[in-house]
Amino acid sequence: MTIQEAQEKIDNWINTTGVRYFSELTNMAILTEEVGEVARIMARKYGDQSSKESDNKKLLADELADVMWVLLCIANQTGIDMTVALEKNFEKKNIRDAQRHHNNPKLKP
Repeated sequence: MTIQEAQEKIDNWINTTGVRYFSELTNMAILTEEVGEVARIMARKYGDQSSKESDNKKLLADELADVMWVLLCIANQTGIDMTVALEKNFEKKNIRDAQRHHNNPKLKP
């Protein structure tokens, strides 16, 4: 699935099954909550924090998909084509970071 197809599928789902979009501000709050869930899983699975029994049922892939879902909802609501936005972001990073990471001694093997 392309990013554009994902945006279209989400828009279709929101307007049929979901009835309508939440407000942009509500979606921003939901995005923050979903990122928090990703952080919780990461801290317990890859970090030093211990897990509770309920934490073991959470799947990183599902939580990342939730983040992407809400992010694409916000993009749809604000008229942003994420394919174009991501392509422009790559251009920016290629110009800005062309040598920066290669010259960073912390990134040397």
